[in-house]
Amino acid sequence: MSEKLSIDEQMVPFKGRNRLKQYLPKKPKKWGYKLMVLAGSDGIPHNIEVYTGKVVQPTHLVDIGASGNVVLRLAQPVPQHKNYKLYFDNWFTSVPLQLELARQGVHCLGTVRSTRLPGSSMVSDAELKRSGRGSFQEKTAVVGNTTLYAVKWYDNRSVTLLSDYVGAHPVTHVQRWDRGSKAIIDVPCPAVVRDYNQHMGGVDLLDSLIALYRTKIRSKKWYHRLFFHFLDMIVATCWLLYKRHCRCNNLSDAEVMRLYAFKSYIAQGLCKSGKSLEKKRGRPSGGISSDYETKKRQGPTAPIPIPDVRLDATAHWIIMSEKKGRCRVPGCKGTPKAKCRKCNAHLCFTSTTNCFLKFHTE
Repeated sequence: MSEKLSIDEQMVPFKGRNRLKQYLPKKPKKWGYKLMVLAGSDGIPHNIEVYTGKVVQPTHLVDIGASGNVVLRLAQPVPQHKNYKLYFDNWFTSVPLQLELARQGVHCLGTVRSTRLPGSSMVSDAELKRSGRGSFQEKTAVVGNTTLYAVKWYDNRSVTLLSDYVGAHPVTHVQRWDRGSKAIIDVPCPAVVRDYNQHMGGVDLLDSLIALYRTKIRSKKWYHRLFFHFLDMIVATCWLLYKRHCRCNNLSDAEVMRLYAFKSYIAQGLCKSGKSLEKKRGRPSGGISSDYETKKRQGPTAPIPIPDVRLDATAHWIIMSEKKGRCRVPGCKGTPKAKCRKCNAHLCFTSTTNCFLKFHTE
């Protein structure tokens, strides 16, 4: 689990009839099932909760309101007193939540609504706007052993953030386009804003990866959409773990497999690995589907199957094709008629050369 973690809402697109369906107008997919997800800043999820309406808070957790209770339930796998940091938006953030997380030894940062800062008189939006772009105000409060930092910053509009471990300083600069001068200018940016923008997007990153190649299967059963969404989430998570492993082994970006190829390899492995190609028992299906198969256009070369299929030692039989083909073993220049029925690859099989055995064992 990475040190920087974010909690956010995730939508499973669905427009059918079901009492669990929600409407979130600010999401790219506005209709669907709502999930609450705890994910690292790298997009790897660690805890999920499906929104089903009112939830009774477990007895071992403090009850601090509906939004705060969601964070406490999702944050249970986070190690306590290990300087882990949680990020969330203004629907979750409140002073009682931050105090409870601080008691557990988990730091947190989030945008906050002004109505959830009791006794705090922050400057108005109009006054910050008159002060200029990049102006901010910081206020601190000490509650027990916890120091809370509330920072209100004005960029295109004002935003207020609440944290128990970082405040406005040190102040850096970010580049923004100024319509008045028609040029890029430097705008002062508090440290709390920079930290929030840098680590809050873990759930959004996971959403974007799932949406790239989402499994689209029409069904009247409402739970199928959740099931296939979780499958897509598993594949995206595995790819993120694979990328982390590649970085640890100092592989370049060109050597890392893309998500599309990664998902295709998984599909090919599940469909062919360890399985025979024998026809199923029973009456053959009618129609002209078999005729279509014979008319499919063949490419210049058959692709080499993935290692999970090539080395599974199941249903690899030699057949003789009508035309010769280049042997698929690297370094062999033979053009045999023999080929593997399952791998659809031409391979030499003579008294002097056994590329068939080499192809399926090495």
